[in-house]
Amino acid sequence: MKTLVIALKIFLFFTVLTGIIYPLLVTGIAQVIFPAKANGSLIRKDNKIIGSELIGQQFDSTIYFTSRPSAVSYNPLPSGGSNYGLTNPKLINLVTEREQQFMAFNGLDSTTVIPSEMLFASASGLDPHISPQAALLQVERIAKARNFNNEQKLQVVHQITTLTEAPQYICLGEERINVLLLNLELDRLE
Repeated sequence: MKTLVIALKIFLFFTVLTGIIYPLLVTGIAQVIFPAKANGSLIRKDNKIIGSELIGQQFDSTIYFTSRPSAVSYNPLPSGGSNYGLTNPKLINLVTEREQQFMAFNGLDSTTVIPSEMLFASASGLDPHISPQAALLQVERIAKARNFNNEQKLQVVHQITTLTEAPQYICLGEERINVLLLNLELDRLE
């Protein structure tokens, strides 16, 4: 009985420590040091939340840059990839279909090399970034849809360059652009 009482006391101590005190302490520190990140890196427009820098969104309009495909339709609750292997016929067909759609949507010819992130969904299905190359392939379509002149088109290219993020810690990943932030800047050009 004595051992059971000691075990229950230890259990309650660690439950309070790791289940209440530690989470409150970490949350409090995060709210003080990184309040925007601690609250989800939310993006507001006209005092209304329109998205997060951390979660990709679907953009189907010809006047916006498109995001990379999502295996979960950009739903953050069941985030995940398709888990198809590289030799799975379903994945091969999906990639071929996405390549044809991307080329047709952007008016590209069959010799254009499409960046892989526009063909494959990310592991989470929610990646908010594309490569600068994928963004540059979409400039002509957007300029045409928005009736941009040459100067405005150059401003779009400049925004791509300006918003390009370097690899994390200089060596992890590749250059990338947040599609939502790029589309918000695109709306400011008009």
